[in-house]
Amino acid sequence: MRASFLQAKHAAGLRWSEYLATDPRRGGTWDERVARAPITAAQRTLLAGFTRRSPMICLSGMWCGDCAVQCPLLQAIALACPMIDLVFLDRDEHLDLADEVRIAAGHRVPTVLWLTEQYEFVHLLGDRTLSRYRAMARTQLGAACPVPFAETAAEENATVLAEWLAECERVQWILRLSPRLRELHRD
Repeated sequence: MRASFLQAKHAAGLRWSEYLATDPRRGGTWDERVARAPITAAQRTLLAGFTRRSPMICLSGMWCGDCAVQCPLLQAIALACPMIDLVFLDRDEHLDLADEVRIAAGHRVPTVLWLTEQYEFVHLLGDRTLSRYRAMARTQLGAACPVPFAETAAEENATVLAEWLAECERVQWILRLSPRLRELHRD
């Protein structure tokens, strides 16, 4: 994917409140989940140490149960770290990007793309973290999503949040240790 394409997609992305406003009926529930996101003091300290700006694009759907669980956690991480520049795109309105990031030949949500500050592709994680897959496997098999308003256990939320945060940290280390970016930033 070209950086210019990703930059245009990031620029077209909606900030949290704008994204929630696209479906106010569901948006309030999502907003409540951000406030309850279990970010620990140690995780906040880790996020405060990020030094490279990292644009992120989250392809999502307000109708999706997995998005209702995971997008608020992503937003909580972004709120705790000014170096993360997170925007949301409705997958069905941005099929050109969704086609580029298919997972197992399917359009999955949420799918998160991490970029360099120059909007070059760095990393992608799509539709569920490992612990989210494990939790779903315990309760169901097949392609069905949980109900968008369904609650998840607090322990599962903490684990899923930690996994998303670990991906953000992984990207931060990629950006910090990149010879090209180290030269650019003289560090």
